[in-house]
Amino acid sequence: MTLPLMPKATAVWLIEKTALTFTQIAEFCGMHPLEVQAIADGEVAAGIVGYDPVANHQVTQADITRCEGDPSLRLSILTVTNPVTRRSRGARYTPVAKRNDRPDAIVFLLRNFPQLSEMQIIKLLGTTKDTIAKVRDKQHWNSANIKPRDPVILGLCSQTDLNMMVNLANERLVREGHNVPQPLPMTEDEEAA
Repeated sequence: MTLPLMPKATAVWLIEKTALTFTQIAEFCGMHPLEVQAIADGEVAAGIVGYDPVANHQVTQADITRCEGDPSLRLSILTVTNPVTRRSRGARYTPVAKRNDRPDAIVFLLRNFPQLSEMQIIKLLGTTKDTIAKVRDKQHWNSANIKPRDPVILGLCSQTDLNMMVNLANERLVREGHNVPQPLPMTEDEEAA
């Protein structure tokens, strides 16, 4: 069963603002009825500010009113309609363990998606122009060990983000009257890796 966010604070609010039974509050918040009674008596959770589950879209006021009228009914938590949250802005954080994989991903993108601009690669991988230039010119400190590897498989970006960037780049090329380049075929060394 899904519990509300901050169950004790939610229980405090429900005790103070509603006429629900301790059992109803306990079942909604995932607590024992005696613990809810202790909160109501002030023995537990003294100083915890109530958390309004109605204002935070965890339960409806109509559901609370319905349950107040009949103690045998139970509150039901609302489901989140859009669980996927999208990053909109800000620098992309790459874990330390994956930072050495960035040059491999840069080579992969430069080879397979030459239509991507530097800014698009920067946004996808969280890298810098300087790093892209060094990898492109084989001036990177580790250029002898760089092998093209898919950034999606490396976990540096999602397939959705990569597809979106490639589509935007393709649309830009079509708008400018250029042909959309095809990815280069893999060499035997790359297929073996």
